[in-house]
Amino acid sequence: MRVSNWFEMGSWQRRGAVGAVLLACSLGGCGTINEKISEGAGDYVPQWAGGLPADAPPRPGSAKYEAWQKEMARRRAMPAPERKELEKTDPSGLRQSSGQ
Repeated sequence: MRVSNWFEMGSWQRRGAVGAVLLACSLGGCGTINEKISEGAGDYVPQWAGGLPADAPPRPGSAKYEAWQKEMARRRAMPAPERKELEKTDPSGLRQSSGQ
């Protein structure tokens, strides 16, 4: 757009052009903010709103994750009949206590 055209535009056209530029700039910043917030924000969203289910494994790097990994390794080492019996009582396969 030439400078002379900018001065010939009506005030509503100028406002629209400025608004479009501001909108584009503000939305461009959302990508970096969401990247940092989304890592932990999903833990606090209720399940009915699309959050993690109750039987989801813990996040890597947490103390609960190490215990969960050990439990999964123990289950993999179990004989198949015992594992099937355990899965009948705990279909999720994640036996988490209510205190976690």
